[in-house]
Amino acid sequence: MMNKTLFPDLIVNGETVPHADIAAETQNHTGPKGKPGIVWRKAAHALAVRALLLQEARRRGLKAACQELTPGRFETEEEALIRGLLEAEIDVATPSDDAVHDLWARDPDRFRAPPLWEVSHILVACDPRDETAREQARLRAENLATRATSGKEDFAALARDNSDCGSSANGGQLGQMTPGDAVPEFEAALRKMTDREVSASPVLSRHGWHIIRLDAVAYGATLPYAAVKSQIAAAMEKTAWAQASRDFVGRLMAAAEITGLPERPE
Repeated sequence: MMNKTLFPDLIVNGETVPHADIAAETQNHTGPKGKPGIVWRKAAHALAVRALLLQEARRRGLKAACQELTPGRFETEEEALIRGLLEAEIDVATPSDDAVHDLWARDPDRFRAPPLWEVSHILVACDPRDETAREQARLRAENLATRATSGKEDFAALARDNSDCGSSANGGQLGQMTPGDAVPEFEAALRKMTDREVSASPVLSRHGWHIIRLDAVAYGATLPYAAVKSQIAAAMEKTAWAQASRDFVGRLMAAAEITGLPERPE
Protein backbone atom coordinates (compact mmCIF):
# COMPACT_ATOMS: atom_id res chain seq x y z
CA MET A 1 0.00 0.00 0.00
CA MET A 2 1.21 3.56 -0.78
CA ASN A 3 2.75 5.44 2.13
CA LYS A 4 0.23 7.84 3.69
CA THR A 5 2.99 10.42 4.18
CA LEU A 6 3.32 10.64 0.40
CA PHE A 7 -0.40 10.87 -0.25
CA PRO A 8 -2.62 12.21 2.52
CA ASP A 9 -6.24 11.21 2.99
CA LEU A 10 -8.44 11.93 -0.01
CA ILE A 11 -11.51 13.88 1.15
CA VAL A 12 -14.30 14.75 -1.30
CA ASN A 13 -16.88 17.21 0.06
CA GLY A 14 -16.20 15.94 3.57
CA GLU A 15 -16.27 12.25 2.59
CA THR A 16 -13.01 10.38 3.13
CA VAL A 17 -11.98 7.87 0.47
CA PRO A 18 -10.07 5.10 2.30
CA HIS A 19 -6.50 4.40 1.24
CA ALA A 20 -7.49 0.74 0.98
CA ASP A 21 -10.06 1.60 -1.70
CA ILE A 22 -7.49 3.54 -3.70
CA ALA A 23 -5.01 0.68 -3.37
CA ALA A 24 -7.64 -1.74 -4.70
CA GLU A 25 -8.47 0.62 -7.58
CA THR A 26 -4.83 0.73 -8.74
CA GLN A 27 -5.25 -2.69 -10.38
CA ASN A 28 -7.45 -0.98 -13.00
CA HIS A 29 -4.73 1.47 -14.06
CA THR A 30 -1.29 1.35 -15.62
CA GLY A 31 1.89 3.38 -15.33
CA PRO A 32 5.64 3.25 -15.98
CA LYS A 33 7.51 0.44 -14.30
CA GLY A 34 9.03 1.56 -11.01
CA LYS A 35 6.70 4.55 -10.67
CA PRO A 36 3.74 3.32 -8.59
CA GLY A 37 2.88 6.89 -7.64
CA ILE A 38 1.49 7.54 -11.13
CA VAL A 39 -0.86 4.57 -10.85
CA TRP A 40 -1.89 5.74 -7.37
CA ARG A 41 -2.71 9.21 -8.72
CA LYS A 42 -4.82 7.75 -11.52
CA ALA A 43 -6.71 5.58 -9.04
CA ALA A 44 -7.24 8.51 -6.67
CA HIS A 45 -8.68 10.66 -9.46
CA ALA A 46 -10.97 7.85 -10.58
CA LEU A 47 -12.36 7.39 -7.07
CA ALA A 48 -12.71 11.14 -6.54
CA VAL A 49 -14.85 11.31 -9.68
CA ARG A 50 -16.86 8.29 -8.56
CA ALA A 51 -17.47 9.89 -5.16
CA LEU A 52 -18.64 13.13 -6.78
CA LEU A 53 -21.06 11.31 -9.08
CA LEU A 54 -22.52 9.26 -6.24
CA GLN A 55 -22.88 12.35 -4.06
CA GLU A 56 -24.68 14.19 -6.86
CA ALA A 57 -26.96 11.23 -7.56
CA ARG A 58 -27.96 11.05 -3.89
CA ARG A 59 -28.37 14.82 -3.65
CA ARG A 60 -30.91 14.59 -6.46
CA GLY A 61 -32.69 11.76 -4.70
CA LEU A 62 -32.13 9.25 -7.49
CA LYS A 63 -32.99 5.63 -6.81
CA ALA A 64 -30.90 2.72 -8.02
CA ALA A 65 -32.57 0.56 -10.65
CA CYS A 66 -30.03 -2.19 -11.22
CA GLN A 67 -29.97 -3.56 -14.74
CA GLU A 68 -28.85 -6.99 -15.85
CA LEU A 69 -25.49 -6.63 -17.63
CA THR A 70 -25.09 -10.24 -18.69
CA PRO A 71 -27.23 -13.28 -17.84
CA GLY A 72 -27.25 -13.49 -14.04
CA ARG A 73 -24.92 -10.49 -13.53
CA PHE A 74 -26.46 -7.21 -12.38
CA GLU A 75 -25.15 -3.72 -11.78
CA THR A 76 -24.21 -2.79 -8.24
CA GLU A 77 -26.33 -0.13 -6.59
CA GLU A 78 -23.55 2.43 -7.04
CA GLU A 79 -23.13 1.56 -10.73
CA ALA A 80 -26.87 1.96 -11.24
CA LEU A 81 -26.88 5.33 -9.46
CA ILE A 82 -24.05 6.66 -11.62
CA ARG A 83 -25.69 5.42 -14.81
CA GLY A 84 -28.99 6.95 -13.78
CA LEU A 85 -27.33 10.29 -13.03
CA LEU A 86 -25.56 10.43 -16.38
CA GLU A 87 -28.74 9.43 -18.21
CA ALA A 88 -30.63 12.21 -16.43
CA GLU A 89 -27.93 14.82 -17.02
CA ILE A 90 -26.65 14.11 -20.50
CA ASP A 91 -28.87 14.40 -23.55
CA VAL A 92 -26.92 14.14 -26.80
CA ALA A 93 -28.70 15.01 -30.02
CA THR A 94 -28.61 12.58 -32.92
CA PRO A 95 -26.25 14.00 -35.55
CA SER A 96 -27.92 15.36 -38.65
CA ASP A 97 -27.67 13.56 -41.99
CA ASP A 98 -25.64 16.49 -43.34
CA ALA A 99 -23.14 16.29 -40.46
CA VAL A 100 -22.73 12.54 -40.92
CA HIS A 101 -22.25 12.90 -44.67
CA ASP A 102 -19.74 15.73 -44.22
CA LEU A 103 -17.62 13.58 -41.90
CA TRP A 104 -17.68 10.70 -44.38
CA ALA A 105 -16.85 12.95 -47.33
CA ARG A 106 -13.68 14.28 -45.68
CA ASP A 107 -11.97 10.93 -46.19
CA PRO A 108 -14.11 8.10 -47.61
CA ASP A 109 -11.07 5.79 -47.69
CA ARG A 110 -11.16 5.57 -43.89
CA PHE A 111 -14.26 3.41 -44.18
CA ARG A 112 -13.22 0.10 -45.66
CA ALA A 113 -14.25 -3.52 -45.50
CA PRO A 114 -12.06 -5.55 -43.11
CA PRO A 115 -8.68 -6.69 -44.47
CA LEU A 116 -7.89 -10.35 -45.05
CA TRP A 117 -4.47 -11.58 -43.92
CA GLU A 118 -2.66 -14.80 -44.81
CA VAL A 119 -0.37 -15.43 -41.84
CA SER A 120 2.35 -17.74 -40.56
CA HIS A 121 4.14 -17.54 -37.21
CA ILE A 122 6.61 -19.11 -34.84
CA LEU A 123 5.50 -19.20 -31.21
CA VAL A 124 7.86 -19.30 -28.25
CA ALA A 125 5.36 -20.14 -25.54
CA CYS A 126 5.62 -18.74 -22.00
CA ASP A 127 3.53 -17.29 -19.21
CA PRO A 128 4.03 -13.49 -19.57
CA ARG A 129 3.26 -13.08 -15.86
CA ASP A 130 6.38 -15.07 -14.97
CA GLU A 131 9.18 -12.54 -15.43
CA THR A 132 11.97 -15.12 -15.53
CA ALA A 133 10.18 -17.38 -18.01
CA ARG A 134 9.18 -14.37 -20.14
CA GLU A 135 12.78 -13.14 -20.35
CA GLN A 136 14.16 -16.58 -21.22
CA ALA A 137 11.53 -16.98 -23.92
CA ARG A 138 12.26 -13.49 -25.27
CA LEU A 139 15.94 -14.31 -25.79
CA ARG A 140 15.02 -17.47 -27.67
CA ALA A 141 12.43 -15.60 -29.73
CA GLU A 142 14.86 -12.82 -30.65
CA ASN A 143 17.34 -15.39 -31.90
CA LEU A 144 14.65 -16.97 -34.04
CA ALA A 145 13.54 -13.56 -35.34
CA THR A 146 17.11 -12.79 -36.40
CA ARG A 147 17.34 -16.10 -38.22
CA ALA A 148 13.90 -15.64 -39.82
CA THR A 149 14.75 -12.17 -41.17
CA SER A 150 18.26 -13.04 -42.35
CA GLY A 151 17.03 -14.50 -45.61
CA LYS A 152 19.36 -17.47 -45.12
CA GLU A 153 16.85 -19.87 -43.57
CA ASP A 154 13.43 -21.08 -44.62
CA PHE A 155 10.68 -19.71 -42.37
CA ALA A 156 8.56 -22.85 -42.66
CA ALA A 157 11.50 -25.03 -41.63
CA LEU A 158 12.22 -22.78 -38.65
CA ALA A 159 8.58 -23.03 -37.60
CA ARG A 160 8.49 -26.81 -37.93
CA ASP A 161 11.62 -27.19 -35.80
CA ASN A 162 11.05 -24.48 -33.19
CA SER A 163 7.45 -23.32 -32.86
CA ASP A 164 5.44 -24.26 -29.77
CA CYS A 165 2.17 -23.85 -31.71
CA GLY A 166 0.30 -26.72 -33.32
CA SER A 167 0.68 -24.87 -36.62
CA SER A 168 4.34 -25.95 -36.64
CA ALA A 169 3.30 -29.11 -38.47
CA ASN A 170 2.20 -26.86 -41.36
CA GLY A 171 5.32 -24.72 -41.31
CA GLY A 172 3.70 -22.18 -39.02
CA GLN A 173 0.81 -21.43 -41.37
CA LEU A 174 -2.27 -20.08 -39.60
CA GLY A 175 -4.27 -19.57 -42.79
CA GLN A 176 -6.54 -16.61 -43.47
CA MET A 177 -7.39 -14.21 -40.66
CA THR A 178 -9.65 -11.18 -40.33
CA PRO A 179 -9.85 -8.58 -37.55
CA GLY A 180 -10.86 -10.21 -34.28
CA ASP A 181 -9.39 -13.62 -35.11
CA ALA A 182 -6.12 -13.04 -33.23
CA VAL A 183 -5.21 -11.66 -29.82
CA PRO A 184 -4.97 -7.83 -29.85
CA GLU A 185 -1.16 -7.64 -29.78
CA PHE A 186 -0.87 -10.02 -32.74
CA GLU A 187 -3.47 -8.11 -34.74
CA ALA A 188 -1.85 -4.75 -33.97
CA ALA A 189 1.44 -6.05 -35.39
CA LEU A 190 -0.30 -7.34 -38.53
CA ARG A 191 -1.83 -3.93 -39.21
CA LYS A 192 1.66 -2.39 -39.38
CA MET A 193 3.19 -5.04 -41.64
CA THR A 194 3.50 -5.20 -45.41
CA ASP A 195 3.12 -8.14 -47.78
CA ARG A 196 5.72 -10.92 -47.17
CA GLU A 197 7.25 -9.04 -44.22
CA VAL A 198 8.59 -10.93 -41.19
CA SER A 199 8.41 -9.13 -37.85
CA ALA A 200 11.93 -7.99 -36.94
CA SER A 201 11.11 -8.10 -33.22
CA PRO A 202 9.04 -10.76 -31.43
CA VAL A 203 5.52 -9.77 -30.43
CA LEU A 204 4.37 -10.62 -26.90
CA SER A 205 0.86 -11.87 -26.21
CA ARG A 206 -0.74 -13.94 -23.46
CA HIS A 207 0.45 -17.02 -25.34
CA GLY A 208 4.12 -16.02 -25.46
CA TRP A 209 6.39 -14.47 -28.11
CA HIS A 210 5.44 -14.55 -31.79
CA ILE A 211 7.64 -14.16 -34.86
CA ILE A 212 5.06 -13.25 -37.50
CA ARG A 213 5.21 -13.50 -41.28
CA LEU A 214 2.53 -11.76 -43.32
CA ASP A 215 2.30 -14.09 -46.31
CA ALA A 216 -0.30 -12.02 -48.16
CA VAL A 217 -2.83 -9.28 -47.48
CA ALA A 218 -6.01 -8.17 -49.25
CA TYR A 219 -7.14 -4.74 -48.17
CA GLY A 220 -10.87 -4.22 -47.95
CA ALA A 221 -12.59 -2.07 -50.54
CA THR A 222 -13.85 1.41 -49.66
CA LEU A 223 -17.43 1.09 -48.49
CA PRO A 224 -20.24 3.24 -49.94
CA TYR A 225 -21.74 5.93 -47.76
CA ALA A 226 -25.02 4.06 -47.33
CA ALA A 227 -23.17 1.09 -45.83
CA VAL A 228 -21.41 3.14 -43.16
CA LYS A 229 -23.88 5.92 -42.44
CA SER A 230 -25.31 4.37 -39.27
CA GLN A 231 -21.83 3.39 -38.02
CA ILE A 232 -20.56 6.97 -38.44
CA ALA A 233 -23.65 8.44 -36.76
CA ALA A 234 -23.23 6.09 -33.78
CA ALA A 235 -19.55 7.00 -33.45
CA MET A 236 -20.35 10.73 -33.57
CA GLU A 237 -23.02 10.34 -30.92
CA LYS A 238 -20.66 8.33 -28.71
CA THR A 239 -17.97 11.01 -29.02
CA ALA A 240 -20.45 13.77 -28.17
CA TRP A 241 -21.68 11.79 -25.15
CA ALA A 242 -18.13 11.26 -23.88
CA GLN A 243 -17.38 14.97 -24.19
CA ALA A 244 -20.60 15.92 -22.43
CA SER A 245 -19.84 13.53 -19.56
CA ARG A 246 -16.32 14.98 -19.20
CA ASP A 247 -17.79 18.47 -19.10
CA PHE A 248 -20.29 17.42 -16.43
CA VAL A 249 -17.58 15.87 -14.27
CA GLY A 250 -15.48 18.99 -14.76
CA ARG A 251 -18.30 21.14 -13.40
CA LEU A 252 -18.69 18.86 -10.39
CA MET A 253 -14.95 19.00 -9.72
CA ALA A 254 -14.87 22.78 -9.99
CA ALA A 255 -17.70 23.15 -7.47
CA ALA A 256 -16.38 20.53 -5.04
CA GLU A 257 -14.19 20.85 -1.97
CA ILE A 258 -11.47 18.24 -2.40
CA THR A 259 -8.32 17.77 -0.38
CA GLY A 260 -5.54 15.22 -0.68
CA LEU A 261 -6.01 14.79 -4.44
CA PRO A 262 -2.60 14.50 -6.16
CA GLU A 263 -1.86 16.48 -9.28
CA ARG A 264 -3.73 14.96 -12.20
CA PRO A 265 -1.52 12.40 -14.04
CA GLU A 266 -1.03 12.54 -17.80
